[in-house]
Amino acid sequence: MRDRIEQLTQHLATAIVGKEEAIQLVLVALLSGGHALLEDVPGVGKTLLAKSLAKSIQGKFQRLQCTPDLLPTDVTGTNVWNPRTGEFEFMAGPIFANVLLADEINRATPRTQSALLEVMEEHQVTIDGTSRKVPEPFFVIATQNPVEYQGTFPLPEAQMDRFALSLSLGYPTEAEELKMLERLQSGRRVEELPPCITLDEIRELQQQCALVRVESSLQQYLLNIVRSTRHDEEILLGVSPRGTVALQKAVQAFAFLEGRDYAIPDDVKAIAPHVLAHRMIAASGRRSHEIVARLLGSIAIG
Repeated sequence: MRDRIEQLTQHLATAIVGKEEAIQLVLVALLSGGHALLEDVPGVGKTLLAKSLAKSIQGKFQRLQCTPDLLPTDVTGTNVWNPRTGEFEFMAGPIFANVLLADEINRATPRTQSALLEVMEEHQVTIDGTSRKVPEPFFVIATQNPVEYQGTFPLPEAQMDRFALSLSLGYPTEAEELKMLERLQSGRRVEELPPCITLDEIRELQQQCALVRVESSLQQYLLNIVRSTRHDEEILLGVSPRGTVALQKAVQAFAFLEGRDYAIPDDVKAIAPHVLAHRMIAASGRRSHEIVARLLGSIAIG
């Protein structure tokens, strides 16, 4: 299956110019069974990344444009009365997809944001007392603009904790942006991107990632990192036990993408900032990523 991973990575790189690290991190989130939060300015390719991933894995893609007037039933779906049959029929919402893009998630009200809590954790949604499973694999890519706060509703800690990792695409280099213009001339669109891997293969890859060995000494190392966030004077709220589990799963997926069936300390150092920073509340004037970097530099490997 290793060749399938390389093929998927290269396939996504044909649609998204110069974002190898972002592609790798999104695949880490997908293969670890988690979800990804993209915090970046508009127009850098967040939607393109989500659509390209869905096309590549032959998955169903749904885009949810979050606005203040969006209702929870617009996300989950609802039961609608059918006068012909005299019964209620379930009309599925966009949440029933393999890849769900929740665009500008912080523009939805807290009530609507909470509609995602159950499904992101348990891969099911409860409507009128009936629980319904979403398709597998189920992967949420949410975006939010980190510099525009007017008309937004900050995600609560419980919501942030549901994301396996956070990342930023960033602006392309001059050469990368020029390559984007050159590709534009070719006329190739993401809708024409052929699939390169099946959903069954993605599920198999997720199972293989879960088998990557994490030695007890490495588990203690990542546990020390997580627990240090709960006692640091620059951190108001540390990482939860859910974050500990997410970190190990992400480390396993990262090691797998690197071609190994075992994890090493460098895997923890590489992935920890993306898994931990968004789960913390830093003291005023402090940046979570900088705090995580400091903790990684101060905690010894057992």
